[in-house]
Amino acid sequence: KITADISITRDYADDVPRIEAYGSELNQVWTNIIDNAIDSIEGRGELTLRAYTADGVVTVDIIDNGPGVPPEIQPRIFEPFFTTKGPGVGTGLGLHIAYNIVVHKHRGQIQVASKPGETRLRVVLPIRLAASNSG
Repeated sequence: KITADISITRDYADDVPRIEAYGSELNQVWTNIIDNAIDSIEGRGELTLRAYTADGVVTVDIIDNGPGVPPEIQPRIFEPFFTTKGPGVGTGLGLHIAYNIVVHKHRGQIQVASKPGETRLRVVLPIRLAASNSG
């Protein structure tokens, strides 16, 4: 999905530590969020990937310069089967799956902040997994 018309900025702090995580599941999180961002900019625009650490957590921001998510829709974007895409384009499960992996599997947080011209999905992950997260 990445084309020459998409500019990607990577801004990773030097002190971001390795974290305890379910790597393949986090790959699914990044894929789902980035795919949505690319869809929102319709194949041309800017993506910024930012990672930094503070207060015992790692924060990853995925920011696009698409049209934004209307405020009335933002509370619903992590619901299963909720989509703003046309029929046959999306299942409405990508962000729901990402939410479950981040919040339930990793005891992290996933948040959206959006305005016209910018949407930021923020994933906050603990550096260490809680002992009760097996499964």
